[in-house]
Amino acid sequence: MNPTPPVPAQPTTDTVLAEITGMLGTLLAEYGEDDAVIGMSTTFNRDLELESIDLVTLAGLLEERYGRRVNLAEFLAGMEFDEIIELTVGRLVEYVVWSLKATEAG
Repeated sequence: MNPTPPVPAQPTTDTVLAEITGMLGTLLAEYGEDDAVIGMSTTFNRDLELESIDLVTLAGLLEERYGRRVNLAEFLAGMEFDEIIELTVGRLVEYVVWSLKATEAG
């Protein structure tokens, strides 16, 4: 098992966005879609055309990077179906930043 890489002391929206953009780039490259422009308002479903299995892969990438401090399945479980369909990268970024700060605070 690989240790979780250290996360910057104060995770910011910009650093987390850059990390998630990299993860999504890796994921999209598997489909030959490595030229997608990803920003805070990018939707997983409409813009990136990701399937539910892709979210499972993303959850694994998030856990590799942040450990169990960021639980995508738990985050999605608290949403209605329509919210998941309209989920934006920005909302995920905000959740990750919040999770990291919450676990940091203890």
